[in-house]
Amino acid sequence: MPDEVDLEAPSEKRELREHDERHCRCYKSKGSLPPLSPVDDIEKPSLQKSTYYSRVTNKYSTQRIVKEGQKPIKKGFRTLRDECLKASKLYEDPEFPPNDFSISFQGVTRRHYEWKRPHEFSNDPHMFIEGATRFDIQQGELGDCWLLAAVSNLTQNPRLFHVVVPRDQGFTHMYAGIFHFKFWQYGRWEEVVIDDMLPTYHNQLVFMHSKTDNEFWCALLEKAYAKLYGGYEALRGGNINESMVDLTGGVVEMVDLRNPPSNLFNVMKKAYRRAALMGCAIEPDHPQMQSESILSNGLIVRHAYSITRVTEVDIASAAPKLQGKAELVRLHNPWGNETEWTGAWSDKSPEWATISLEEKKRLGLTFDDDGEFWMSIQDFADNFTTLEICDVTPEVFEYDNDSDSDSSSDEDEEGCQRKQQNVKMRWQRLMFEGAWVSHHTAGGCRNFIQTFASNPQYTVKLEDPDEDDDDDLCTMVVSLMQKNVRQLKRYGADYQPIGYTIYKLPPEMEPGVKLDTEFFKYNASYAKVPFFLNCREVTTRFRFPAGYYVIVPSTFEPEMTGEFLLRVFTEAKRLKSSAL
Repeated sequence: MPDEVDLEAPSEKRELREHDERHCRCYKSKGSLPPLSPVDDIEKPSLQKSTYYSRVTNKYSTQRIVKEGQKPIKKGFRTLRDECLKASKLYEDPEFPPNDFSISFQGVTRRHYEWKRPHEFSNDPHMFIEGATRFDIQQGELGDCWLLAAVSNLTQNPRLFHVVVPRDQGFTHMYAGIFHFKFWQYGRWEEVVIDDMLPTYHNQLVFMHSKTDNEFWCALLEKAYAKLYGGYEALRGGNINESMVDLTGGVVEMVDLRNPPSNLFNVMKKAYRRAALMGCAIEPDHPQMQSESILSNGLIVRHAYSITRVTEVDIASAAPKLQGKAELVRLHNPWGNETEWTGAWSDKSPEWATISLEEKKRLGLTFDDDGEFWMSIQDFADNFTTLEICDVTPEVFEYDNDSDSDSSSDEDEEGCQRKQQNVKMRWQRLMFEGAWVSHHTAGGCRNFIQTFASNPQYTVKLEDPDEDDDDDLCTMVVSLMQKNVRQLKRYGADYQPIGYTIYKLPPEMEPGVKLDTEFFKYNASYAKVPFFLNCREVTTRFRFPAGYYVIVPSTFEPEMTGEFLLRVFTEAKRLKSSAL
């Protein structure tokens, strides 16, 4: 039995800040352990920012479900557009009115904003000017770099981009002041319809906008996303993994760059070739450092960057010892200005003199003050602390050394669309929707052994999918997401520390039977999340022998209520499951 340790408790309610500190860990030790059980399996919490627990009551959940059932069926974009065209009027969104309450939760703004349609302050407005690129995006007054970084990546995958931004809209043909976008929300794609009235100040857009004055896809996309979550202020501060999932429906795994895998470059290169979205951030050594402080090397702490390319270049130096290949990563700062990395391989650095003109042409190399810059993989790993990779299936997260990954050519020249590989789909997905209900299913983590068994339980059967492999193990990716928290931000809601614990059923136990307190007292967990994190989604990859496993999702403390979505990705050819 391990030595007794102190449990940790959440910090007190924090003041609202301009930007949420999504990447800091400041969970302070406080309190003492409950009595030890025969199996002592203490969970570790780790908050990503100063926070407080929000208790979303069962009454709220019940009312929300009832109201959802009472809502009339919404009219779709085309029906509403046709009605406006027939009536010769421009659409006005009754659900997201052009007032200060759509900007600020309290209806108080720093200045007086005027809501205007694009044609009222711009000559010849267009949805796109020569398509959508990452260089279009300009961050405004809102602290939503976590969204902009993901959108920047999305522009490099036109097929997926036009799922989020449908092509059937614009300012010329059948224009009626109405636009629509699609976002993935908790297992399904949801259409968000808006009008094109945008907040301006002195005839200038104040939030996300395009570098080109008469291009409006950026501003309209941000408005639709703000409507989805209840207002522009709801987008202030966040983690790039949230927006990447909302834009793709994929699953995100985080790489801790303070302890990176030995084949980090291959992992990133493989992810890039599969058109996965990648983002990164820096957590400073001193938690007191202010968010978005600019370091001496040009990088910004607690700021979301998108990774826009991963490649190798041939070094053609006259000195034989300097010849070889350089592994490079290209990053984009959503501010879109001169705030860029200033070290090796930065704009106009001497390292670029060691590669040929052909290589420079292949890279489409430019040295503009556009927020985009290059770094060596070593400098990237040394300076950034987290890397997050989002793919629609988990194939990209296999940290294996592909024999052909180093030798294959970088086939995607600048401006050429990357395409996902046509690999045989061997992943299956299960989704479970559940809730932690006070005095019923909100049992807290395993530290609270007397209530832990009341949590929801999900049984999954894993079968080794490959007869030819040598390890006889099955890969399973488990992702737990808490629902509807950002939508409730205006009411003081915040993310709770969540996680899950996994148990392997003994052969003598019948699968599908709910495990009780006695089982958990005398059986250690088979696997669990490294920490209970106060973020929207927690994802971990496991390698297990074939058999039955029970996944127990929970909050860190008991009686913390809320709804969740549990997704399980498995290689198994056949996957049987049950929910308890």
